[in-house]
Amino acid sequence: MTEETTVEKTWRLMLEQHPDARRGNPAAIEAAYAEPRLRALFPWPSHGALHFFRNTRYPWRDDLPFIVGGAECIVYAPRGESTCVLGQSLTPQEAAALVVAHLPDDCGPAFEGPWPPPDSPAG
Repeated sequence: MTEETTVEKTWRLMLEQHPDARRGNPAAIEAAYAEPRLRALFPWPSHGALHFFRNTRYPWRDDLPFIVGGAECIVYAPRGESTCVLGQSLTPQEAAALVVAHLPDDCGPAFEGPWPPPDSPAG
């Protein structure tokens, strides 16, 4: 049996609504988890939003779209690209699919540790 990665454990605890897990909207969390590309990223619910990161520890690379809301959601472009709404009045499933549609092509599974990646020129 293999040990859980940080990403897998974080998703599991959030889905179980474990007392040690960060709190977020269960509908948005479940919809995001159902998308394999989002399930491979590090989830971070905060202040009514569900963010996705390419790495598991601070500092995070905050360059991916994110979901705000629960039963009715808004999807925003990454913070570095101003406050651009990509979609609104969406179901959680529509919001998760929209985030996936706006992920960069090079957005693979999250790696363990802080940004930048250890093998990058800046790392």
